[in-house]
Amino acid sequence: MATRIHVQTTLNGEAVEFLCDSRQSLLEVLRDDLGFTGTKEGCSNGNCGACSLQVDGVLVDSCLVLAAEVDGQAVNTIEGLASPAQLHPLQQKFLEHAALQCGICTPGFIMAAKALLEKNPKPTEHEVRYWLAGNLCRCTGYDKIVRAVLDAAETMEASA
Repeated sequence: MATRIHVQTTLNGEAVEFLCDSRQSLLEVLRDDLGFTGTKEGCSNGNCGACSLQVDGVLVDSCLVLAAEVDGQAVNTIEGLASPAQLHPLQQKFLEHAALQCGICTPGFIMAAKALLEKNPKPTEHEVRYWLAGNLCRCTGYDKIVRAVLDAAETMEASA
């Protein structure tokens, strides 16, 4: 019988505790056990970026992180971006620029873009494309995604 591991973490700013199997990925626990289904499963091997989120401010593919590894750390998912009253500027710009279609890759792109804008609030188009290279979209052209990120950067800078 597998031993369950007790994990205490902060999830989108809230203290959370859960039990997990030593082999469960963070993606599995978020979606299947905690009900945070905004983070999507694309490939389960770290190649598509659909499951991107931040752990202690570092962008990671949650399919490659064991749930037990986030004990004592802060996890931020797509569900933690918007407030009840308003979307995050990245989410709003993705809508305005039609930078999404099926939605599987969208949370990962938004979380990757958020990590970029935290590190570099005024990226060039080249920097955006480079930063988002680990995220794959099978439905739409990347140009709309890049334009949405650049527009969000301008909006966020203006409101800062």
